Amino acid sequence: MIKLSSEVQAALKNKQPVLALESTILAHGMPWPENLAFAREAEALARTDGVVPATIAVFDGIVRVGLNDAQLEALCRRKDFDKAGVRDLAIVMAQKRSAATTVSATLRIANRVGIAVFSTGGVGGVHRNVNDSFDISQDLTELSRTSGIVISAGAKAILDIGKTLEMMETLDIPVLGYQTDEFPAFYSRSSGFPVPARVDSVETIVAVFNKRQELSLPGAVLVANPVPASNEIPLDAMAPVIEKAVLEAMNLRLSGKAVTPFLLKKIVAFTEGQSLKTNIALALNNIRLGADISAVLSRSND
Repeated sequence: MIKLSSEVQAALKNKQPVLALESTILAHGMPWPENLAFAREAEALARTDGVVPATIAVFDGIVRVGLNDAQLEALCRRKDFDKAGVRDLAIVMAQKRSAATTVSATLRIANRVGIAVFSTGGVGGVHRNVNDSFDISQDLTELSRTSGIVISAGAKAILDIGKTLEMMETLDIPVLGYQTDEFPAFYSRSSGFPVPARVDSVETIVAVFNKRQELSLPGAVLVANPVPASNEIPLDAMAPVIEKAVLEAMNLRLSGKAVTPFLLKKIVAFTEGQSLKTNIALALNNIRLGADISAVLSRSND
């Protein structure tokens, strides 16, 4: 069962702009109480642009699209929220469990209820030890088959970004660098890899999405939005930190959906909290851009 909040339901009925937000960043990507402060700021930021925020999560087997403050606090505070991608959704729902939704699950649910724009932190992709683990996020599969506009600060820096970009090409996922020629590396504005296409306006992003709709092309448009320069951690500073965290994960033989939360927590510890500040800044920056895109897309469909 999918239940929309009254606010989200009214906005969709009246064709007002709505922005989907994922919940894994709250339950598994940030510590308490910073996660709740971020969640409240994120929703308020969307509303300043006249856009209705729709945070998505599963509560006791029911998919909720649009959370009230008590639900946001429960999501951020409780320790029993699982991490659900598309593969896990039906199982979690059937077993009446609670779960935060990843990029793949959030995109699928948003599409299912008619929300076209979704802001996140960073998308999943190909992990660094892929030759041994074959660990490739289902985010990429979902981006290749479910329509929408997904705004992120590139792929998570813990990944093999070169291989992730190659996989995106193989899967026909269009990647647009927003006001950048270089694919961002989450905490850093630079990754060393060029973006397949650069766009300099929100209107162009919306035009690309609308043309794909005209052509009945499957999949989402991925917008790579670099972290603000004032908040970034340069790549040369992050690289050794990430290598250290990845080595610890490999030594513990972690795999699957346990890897990313472990690495993010280690990176926060190794950077003495600076990576968390950067994570919050880039996610808010993506919400700001997502709200702008949602508003322009809504006007273009009038």
